[in-house]
Amino acid sequence: MAGLSPEEAARLGDDWILWARDDQLPPPGPWTTWLILGGRGAGKTRAGAEWVKALALGRRPFAALPVGRIALVGETFADVRDVMIEGVSGLLRVHRRADRPVWKPSLRRLEWPNGAVAQAFSSEDPEALRGPQFEAAWGDEVAKWRHAEESWDMLQFGLRLGETPRQLATTTPRPVPLMRRLLAEAGTVVTRASTRANAFHLAPRFLDAVVGRYRGTRLGRQELDGEMIEDRADALFRREDLERLRVEQAPPLARIVVAIDPPASAAKGADACGIVAAGRAEDGTAYVLADLSAAGLRPADWAARAIGLYRSLDADALVAEVNQGGDMVAAVLREVDPGVPVKSVRATRGKYVRAEPVAALYAQNRVRHAGVFPELEDEMADFGPGGLSDGRSPDRLDALVWALTHLMLEGRGSPKVRAV
Repeated sequence: MAGLSPEEAARLGDDWILWARDDQLPPPGPWTTWLILGGRGAGKTRAGAEWVKALALGRRPFAALPVGRIALVGETFADVRDVMIEGVSGLLRVHRRADRPVWKPSLRRLEWPNGAVAQAFSSEDPEALRGPQFEAAWGDEVAKWRHAEESWDMLQFGLRLGETPRQLATTTPRPVPLMRRLLAEAGTVVTRASTRANAFHLAPRFLDAVVGRYRGTRLGRQELDGEMIEDRADALFRREDLERLRVEQAPPLARIVVAIDPPASAAKGADACGIVAAGRAEDGTAYVLADLSAAGLRPADWAARAIGLYRSLDADALVAEVNQGGDMVAAVLREVDPGVPVKSVRATRGKYVRAEPVAALYAQNRVRHAGVFPELEDEMADFGPGGLSDGRSPDRLDALVWALTHLMLEGRGSPKVRAV
């Protein structure tokens, strides 16, 4: 680097393929829509600006020839100007001086020295997209667009120039109709990026204070990890309740149990072994403490994992469902540790009926989650009258139900106060 001339160093810095992460580069193969789903600060805007720059300048492998007509669409005109064009990762910043386009605010146009033009549009005015035509388009934060589907539809009618019109949509995902539509379309390819993937370019305080605080929560998974978190309309548990009932840690607890929902098999693709710990405080409030559920475990492995959790929490009992293995379940646990008290439970009703009284405890504000348990909470928010939407067994939820049923809906047993 020290031996490079200023011009050579500038050219090196302008080589986006050299500096970009894989998720910031267009996927190979034929596609109509490239959808980048990313967390806050994950580098979505930079990827969008570099893609448009490469098209306008005709840089391979992005484009064989300069793309002359491009649409830039944001939530508002101010967003197009402040983020997509003039922002710290916007179009004006990513060009070298010799190639930099001229922004003409009164015309809402970017004009490149080679004649390429990009027009700015707002999702607040879908009708403005009626008439103009383009070879390519970049839509930013499409999950936030005011008139999302109308604006997207008008944009599709305008993508009618060139041999292969294409569009890039960059956004932090939200479960809105346009997002579901784009993800379902055959011509869509998706790349994903989390906020942490771009940590080198972010303030350490942001990573520690914001990323650390929201990691694993619904808001964090959406805004930092770029996940689209869906809500099932007929779900027995609501995500908003789980978030509202979350605490950082549990108070001293009178009882603690570890519940196990063993799988019928340890074969590849078999159900997971549900292993969930919960405790009850002296005021009658229950606290979910841990979820160590996992798939592919042999009986000795899940028994050791459950007993290890039992010992680490100084729990009172292991509650184990025996429908799948009968006396074998208790026998496996005692082989690992003969001193562990095992309470065998047998399901005589369906999973939904068993879970309803536990859901009532959440509705009555009698349960808290001491920490974040994303996979468990995904199952809870996706569990309806017909089970999980993908047909899997709700193993984590089953273990949770057994733990809370034993603590809150059956005999209380003798108290034993300890801090957790």
